[in-house]
Amino acid sequence: MGGGLSAKERAYRHTKAGILDGSLPGGDLISEGQVAEALEMSRTPVREAFLRLEAEGLLRLFPKRGALVVAVSPVEVEAVLEARELVEGHAVAKLCAASPADREGVVGRLREELAVQRAAFAAGDETGFAEGDRRFHTVLVESARNPILDELYSSLRDRQLRMNLGSMLGRGPTRAEAILAQHEAILDALGPDAAVEAQARLVEHLSSTRTAVLGR
Repeated sequence: MGGGLSAKERAYRHTKAGILDGSLPGGDLISEGQVAEALEMSRTPVREAFLRLEAEGLLRLFPKRGALVVAVSPVEVEAVLEARELVEGHAVAKLCAASPADREGVVGRLREELAVQRAAFAAGDETGFAEGDRRFHTVLVESARNPILDELYSSLRDRQLRMNLGSMLGRGPTRAEAILAQHEAILDALGPDAAVEAQARLVEHLSSTRTAVLGR
């Protein structure tokens, strides 16, 4: 059971998954005993897992009371979107300036990811839709071939997952259709000497994410 993972790692992954998928929403107070009972283990590995999650900013520990799931703040949303705009905007500019063969290869991969995302939408698969969204943007960032930016973008993944919770299919078909249309618009703008237009489409897309998450 647990695929050979240590008890501490199992407790960490279980709790983190609940935070990221929303089953442990921001503001909830959870206890070591609650997780230990669910996983049929002692409290010691759960305590170690909680300390790790506190270091990642996902929990705030209160001795003898439990652990508070830290809610995503508006400041964090703004910071993540600002970082995304810088990294993805750079990638878009490099892609527009790339050779036709390189650009067409990346655009082809992006269209494949968009097709998968459309299929997930048609099936009502919210998890698949969110994963398709993540892959679309990851392919875009990786096209810049900058490992440092890849690492930075990867570090934003958990925050993006929590931000996107409920802002995609959970808000009904109109939101999902808008995301798909905005991805298509970014793709259509990716051409030689078209960096300004493509970046504008990207900013429009990220602005709609801000509105969906913050309501403004």
